[in-house]
Amino acid sequence: MQILLASTSPRRRELLGLLGLEFRIVPPTCKETLSPHLSPSEQTRKLSRDKAQSVASQLPEDLVIGSDTVIEIAGKLLGKPENMQEAEVMLRELRGRVHQVHTGVALIQKASNISIDFVETAQVWIKPFEEGALKDYLIAEESLGKAGAYSIQGEGAQLIEKIEGDYPTIVGLPLWRTAKVLEQEGVVIPNLVEEIYRLKPYANWKGF
Repeated sequence: MQILLASTSPRRRELLGLLGLEFRIVPPTCKETLSPHLSPSEQTRKLSRDKAQSVASQLPEDLVIGSDTVIEIAGKLLGKPENMQEAEVMLRELRGRVHQVHTGVALIQKASNISIDFVETAQVWIKPFEEGALKDYLIAEESLGKAGAYSIQGEGAQLIEKIEGDYPTIVGLPLWRTAKVLEQEGVVIPNLVEEIYRLKPYANWKGF
């Protein structure tokens, strides 16, 4: 059995790598289609399952991890901006407000009938930043490919006042809970997750 990460996100690859596991990247083949009747948290649960399922159906003997992250503000879902204009609109909407970051995770192994999914949620307070700070951040071009158009592990940390909850959940993978679920399924984790959280060996983690 191999562990497969059904994601092309470098952030999820880096976070899962902190556990010291051997795993392989297999890009998911599903389309990320939103379901308007689902809440933002259930939406990310569904998308994470869709991603894992698209890989697990092809490789049933392997344990597949799928994940997805969305942002919720006042009940509204924010995904990834399509362009820098959308990124600017999103950042203006987040400015000076609190929002929720939902990251869903699904673990599927067809051959053993393993099917687990969960959602972790963290809260993020964005500073009431000025126009200059907004323009500077947009120039950094971090926004594309990021839910909510910011990167907490990058320059986007300067826009954040505080967080409540799990930092890796905001980056894109709730590492603690993912590790514990993997252990429950018999996977040996080489690096203690407790030590990872003590040392916080990821970009900007210590600042939060």
